[in-house]
Amino acid sequence: MTSFDPTQLLPDDLLERFRARAAVHDRENTFPDDDLADLKAAGYLAILVPRELGGAGLGLAEASLLQQRLAGAAPATALAINMHLVWTGVAKVLADRGSDDLRFVQEGAAAGEVFAFGISEAGNDLVLFGSGTDAAPLPDGGYSFTGTKIFTSLSPVWTQLGLHGLDTSSEDAPRMVYAFVPRSEVQTGRVVVRDDWDTLGMRGTQSRTTELHDAVAPADRVVRRLAPGPNPDPLVFGIFSVFELLLASVYTGIARRALELAVATAGKRTSKRTGKAYSQDPDIRWRIADMALEYDALPPQLQALSRDVDELADHGSQWFAQLAGVKHRAVSAAKSIVDEAILVAGGSSYFSGNELGRLYRDVLAGLFHPSDPESTHSTVATAWLGPLED
Repeated sequence: MTSFDPTQLLPDDLLERFRARAAVHDRENTFPDDDLADLKAAGYLAILVPRELGGAGLGLAEASLLQQRLAGAAPATALAINMHLVWTGVAKVLADRGSDDLRFVQEGAAAGEVFAFGISEAGNDLVLFGSGTDAAPLPDGGYSFTGTKIFTSLSPVWTQLGLHGLDTSSEDAPRMVYAFVPRSEVQTGRVVVRDDWDTLGMRGTQSRTTELHDAVAPADRVVRRLAPGPNPDPLVFGIFSVFELLLASVYTGIARRALELAVATAGKRTSKRTGKAYSQDPDIRWRIADMALEYDALPPQLQALSRDVDELADHGSQWFAQLAGVKHRAVSAAKSIVDEAILVAGGSSYFSGNELGRLYRDVLAGLFHPSDPESTHSTVATAWLGPLED
């Protein structure tokens, strides 16, 4: 793992192009089509796909490093592509554990398909364990889905929407159904993508609301029917583990970039009082040291847990607590570090065109991704203290 060089896939000059575009997409509220084209050309959509299927054959630990690097240049691009990588990562988790149920995801990613993550629903704090979307069985084994998904990143470009819904009509109901709906359902009108993404930050993700009106997932794209609630199925573990780790990687990348900008600014700003650079001011030095101490804890945690997923390690009942914990720590630390960087940089960061000002807004999105602070603390408490008594 130590020999992996993320600059081979994401060289400095490419990242600088992404960084320049990020300001434009943030200002204009547009999707980074050129970034996606560059990432496709680099084979980035298939980094987690085995070499024998046309991918790069990387592991989750390597993907984490890449996503940290990408997020440091263009957070919204990284967060958007994260949702595609989640599905290819889940396919890898299943394949590593002997299941080829998502082989079509791997083959599709290698062929240039873009997979979106259609799980989030307004008010659904059950997340993977329940759904407000109706999943109705069809005679041929497929399912039709009716409901509303929110925060559907990659909305302008996805070709396959991975989602879940609740089947309440089959003999063995209720059952959580996981399946993939093709983009062609947009043309039929059974999938409606609202043009409603006008947000404080992460504007380039274009994570629009998606309406499902009997949207059809064919039988060969129905991948699981599970009992609602916590479930030991590898698909559930795969979604949770890959989502949390890659999400934490994006916010760790933002934290790193904020720290870099704070260091650069401290070296450029000069105190009128002392005539010295702010990098020589004891208070500024303390502040930047505090930022570095927070940041330094994140990459090793991400590498260790990502490697454990890759190597099929068994953390037993602690798995979900550790995964939710690293996401929570990464987002909390990133927000704190960006706050501190703003103070180091001074008033110039208050302008919307300043990169730190954009990071300040972008990092707030981390608060809304599962697992939220309440869910994380509940999960960790249960892992250590056992479940609440009735």
